[in-house]
Amino acid sequence: MTEEFEAHSERVVRQVRDEIIDGLRAPGSKLVEREIAAELGVSRIPVRDALRELVAEGLVTPRPRTWAVVREFSAADVADLIEVRSAFEGLTFRLAATRATREGQQRLRAVLDREWQAARDGEARLARRAAADFHDVVAELSANDLLQELHRTLRSRLRWLLVQHDDLLAVAQEHQELYDAITARDTVAIDELVAEHLRSSARLAAQAHGN
Repeated sequence: MTEEFEAHSERVVRQVRDEIIDGLRAPGSKLVEREIAAELGVSRIPVRDALRELVAEGLVTPRPRTWAVVREFSAADVADLIEVRSAFEGLTFRLAATRATREGQQRLRAVLDREWQAARDGEARLARRAAADFHDVVAELSANDLLQELHRTLRSRLRWLLVQHDDLLAVAQEHQELYDAITARDTVAIDELVAEHLRSSARLAAQAHGN
């Protein structure tokens, strides 16, 4: 594959991934190579490669030949994601609390500020993206290579899960409390806050799926 095709493929992956996570491409909707290629002004080869990547990320379900569909997450899929997230999120936040540098804390503050601003402005898409970014930065601050590798493997599906909510201000407030505990290096508070954050996230995700 040439560098040009690699660059086009990365752009297609990023564009289609964001559209799926933001809900602009509905679950079950077709992803046809020639249509995406025409829409984004690229050939079908980088689109094909991008769809393979999105299948590997768990956001797309392959179909025969030249098309695929946006994955329809079932209630069981959501429950599985929540279980896996619950298994390592407490550890991730505890490590971030004990290992985050001042620069890392500042990066987390900047993401939180973006989330607050978007939530107050009612900019749902931007607030949800920032909320998911908050968790990405916390994973980086854990300074654990294996944990970050696991997070990258699940990142797209977790970002999809993390944007399944409408209560923008409530999620921002929970992130504010987690940020305060991280900067105070208060691992006892972290455990309690993460447990509550997981419960509320599961509740919001269930509401979004009509359960």
